[in-house]
This record gives sequence, structure tokens and C-alpha cells, in this order.
Amino acid sequence: MGHEGVVKVLLGRGDVNPEKLENNGKTPLHRAAERGREGVVKVLLGRDDVNPNKPDNYGKTPLHWAAWGGHDGVVKVLLGRDEVNPDKPDSNGRTPLYLAAWGGQEGVVKVLLRRDVNSNKSDENGKTPLDRATEGGYQGVIALLQSPESAAPSLS
Repeated sequence: MGHEGVVKVLLGRGDVNPEKLENNGKTPLHRAAERGREGVVKVLLGRDDVNPNKPDNYGKTPLHWAAWGGHDGVVKVLLGRDEVNPDKPDSNGRTPLYLAAWGGQEGVVKVLLRRDVNSNKSDENGKTPLDRATEGGYQGVIALLQSPESAAPSLS
């Protein structure tokens, strides 16, 4: 719920595991990123025993969940970590950029395009971020993905 103070108290206990998995493979960091809890994300990332690039059972990392939810502040925090791969596909071949474009998350798309990401990477069905943005009618995202600055060599 975004209660940073409570998270800090719990993390101060020796019997609390900040990497404990739910049945779907999500950790507390996945949940905080998914819900846009930037302060909690920062608290969790302050720990050496929290993996910011850990995939859940679907191959989605905290960055995937933050991108899908349109939480550009959380995306920026996660991208500040060297071990976070902004171009990592999930188990369906969907990258954080793909998910942000599919959800019409223009702010997140801008943040991700500033990084070295493949804007043309397709998922397991051959769909690209531009395909998904077009299907949703997200004109701002479409313009960003079609700009010359977003063109990256295709690695798919």
C-alpha cells in the first residue's frame, strides 16, 4: 500500500525475507513496482539482497510491471540500477517497451526510448510495440515509436 515506514520496520527484522515469492513468483519489489509505489521501491532497492531484475513465473521483472502500469517514476528508479535490463523479454517475448506501448503509457515509452532498447522487437506472435500502439489508437506513443530517434537496429 506504499507505507514506506512499515516496510522499513519489517525489513529491520531478521526473520523477514524481502525476496519471498508469492505463488506467481512475484516478490515485494514486483508488487511495489506494479502499483507505482516509488518510495517502497527505493527502500527495497536499498537492500543488497533484493534483485531488481528477478523474473516472476511469467518472465516479467519489476520493470515490466512498472512499464505496463505507466509508473514512469518507478521505471526511472529501476533503470538507475546497472543490473536492470530495459530490453529483457518476458516469457511471451514482450519487453517493457512493448508493454508500455500496448498500454498507451506515453511517459514510460519516452523514458525507455532514451535507453538502448530495440523499439522494433516483436513478441512470440510477431507483434511489435508499434503494432500494439496502433491497435490501441495511442497517437502519442505511435509518434514516439515512429520518430527517427527511436529507430534501433532490429535484433529480433
